Amino acid sequence: MKDGHVLWVSPEAPPQKTVEAGRNRLAVSKPLRIGILDNAKSNADHLLGMLIDSLQTATPLASVIKRRKPGPAFPAKPDILDDLAREADLVISAMAD
Repeated sequence: MKDGHVLWVSPEAPPQKTVEAGRNRLAVSKPLRIGILDNAKSNADHLLGMLIDSLQTATPLASVIKRRKPGPAFPAKPDILDDLAREADLVISAMAD
């Protein structure tokens, strides 16, 4: 969440069209700092890697900070969350199997 804007992406199939392409995009005045929170499930790192690759082709990124939870059943440690809050404008977390 940044400036009151939240974007949710749902993995449900089939995807539902909610907005026209390009509509409601935030104007970005500088390259974004992206945070990645890997929940430690198998293939989450691959899914998050694909998302970052797509973002890098769509918009300039200032940095990408990656952190990993100790396991899927455990919460992220406070220092991990503090790093992400301090170092990122946007945090992406994903689950996979």
